[in-house]
Amino acid sequence: MTWRQALLLSCFSAVVLLSNAKQKIFMQESDASNFLKRRSKRSPKPRDEVNAENRQKLRADELRREYYEEQRNEFENFVEEQNDEQEERSREAVEQWRQWHYDGLHPSYLYNRHHI
Repeated sequence: MTWRQALLLSCFSAVVLLSNAKQKIFMQESDASNFLKRRSKRSPKPRDEVNAENRQKLRADELRREYYEEQRNEFENFVEEQNDEQEERSREAVEQWRQWHYDGLHPSYLYNRHHI
């Protein structure tokens, strides 16, 4: 057998194999059109599809819950800082008032002051 005959034989066998593989790889046109529409609108969903949808909904709920919890924590921290600042300003004002009105005779507490 010459090299030309070997080459022709190998090319012919490759063509035969590819034609058989083409039939196995590619679908018929009727099957391809119905591939994505496996069920009608009234038929029940398969259990796997229902489970997948439920997992997606649960994950979305969890992400939403985490987001709102984070937002709430940030707002609570902001409010706490605001209240602390207000309390500090108020304490400073009271302390200044006590220093200004201290008469030197009694302890500098408002509840120890004598009233005239």
